[in-house]
Amino acid sequence: MISLAESFAFLDSPSINWKTIIIGFTVGQYVFETYLDLRQYRVLQSKTAPKSIEKEVSQETFDKSQEYSRAKAQFSFFSSTFSLLQNLAILKYDLLPKTWTLAGTIMKGCAAILPKAMSGVITQSLFFVFTTQILTTLIGLPLSYYKNFVLEERFGFNKQTIGLWVSDMLKGIGISIVLGSPVIAGFLKIIEYFDDKFIFYLMGFILVVNLIAMTIVPTLIMPLFNKFTPLEDGELKTAIEKLASEQKFPLTKLFVIDGSKRSSHSNAYFTGLPWSKQIVLFDTLIEHNSTEETVAVLAHEIGHWKLNHLPKMITMMQGHLFLIFSLYSAFIHNKSLYTSFGFIKQQPILIGFMLFNDIFQPVECLLTFVQNLISRKHEYEADKYASDCGYSEELSRSLIKLSNENLSSMNADWLFSSYHYSHPILPERLSALGYVSKVKVKKDE
Repeated sequence: MISLAESFAFLDSPSINWKTIIIGFTVGQYVFETYLDLRQYRVLQSKTAPKSIEKEVSQETFDKSQEYSRAKAQFSFFSSTFSLLQNLAILKYDLLPKTWTLAGTIMKGCAAILPKAMSGVITQSLFFVFTTQILTTLIGLPLSYYKNFVLEERFGFNKQTIGLWVSDMLKGIGISIVLGSPVIAGFLKIIEYFDDKFIFYLMGFILVVNLIAMTIVPTLIMPLFNKFTPLEDGELKTAIEKLASEQKFPLTKLFVIDGSKRSSHSNAYFTGLPWSKQIVLFDTLIEHNSTEETVAVLAHEIGHWKLNHLPKMITMMQGHLFLIFSLYSAFIHNKSLYTSFGFIKQQPILIGFMLFNDIFQPVECLLTFVQNLISRKHEYEADKYASDCGYSEELSRSLIKLSNENLSSMNADWLFSSYHYSHPILPERLSALGYVSKVKVKKDE
């Protein structure tokens, strides 16, 4: 039977200029996303709230929400343009092979402290990844600083200090090195060992990694960034435990997270294994919502669990990986792809996979629409579940408060939202819930 790689052997030709193709795809994606941004920016010029929520949102809040969304859109345009120029410079000036050579030099310099087994292409790939990560982080510092300490600060959302910002960044790099190294090494070793037959082995490996991550991230990683405090006994805890018991949700722990030390945005989520779940509430959520409204938000989250949305999303992700890996297997030995980018003597698996992902971008853009469509469908279903549990009114009021407090976009261009939003916007969710305003919702209710 002819393999996929053999079927697409015609793509391995010196006459194909892969650099030009990838540059074309990169610019094309930028143009498409900028077009979507411009469509959305026109919507953000509106001075009146959508009729379905005009009773729920004061003119002052709506104006501020529009201003915040415009500021984020302007920042997004600048950062995406900067990213485009950065990517074009990397491609045009062959910075990939130069960084690969730098990673090899660093590896040789560390030879005295590394085990003898760590001297091959996989080890050099690790040095390449982390060298690139550090360089990218340093280059992106001004944008990150502006986003947190200018844009978010301007609208009253930023609560973190410079020290906390730097600490988070250093912790992130450290964790990615410690935990990322074995994952990347395993990823590359599987492809190296199984060659173009790697697909299902690698899918299984990534599935196991994700399941392990779901276990250790909430218990070992997230506490490095936030303080988790058990929810105190009282009305809220009793109400949550009652809801969990009624829905047969395997709740074992209830935590409050100090999200307010970084931002005034609110959230709630659950984590854990199928038989042992923990619910995490942002302190800002509790502060701005009544007990009934907070429980309604958790009824929505439990709806995701009850309706098996996580297993469905994992299955969808596995299908996504199958498509990526299947197509990548056709490029795994494509010498012309490597030589187009200055890799004449070596053909590192990592570099080939990175370049393939650039080729895959047009397909990825199309898949984004599908993924968001499914995600929004799940949000509607979870809202309906909470409504069926008797929390339609409370969930609606909580969504309004969350939207007001977070200055979320209250109107969106349909094409922009289809591509960028994994959640329906407020008017869409309220309409689906059948919410009819009786009294204007206030922040302090």
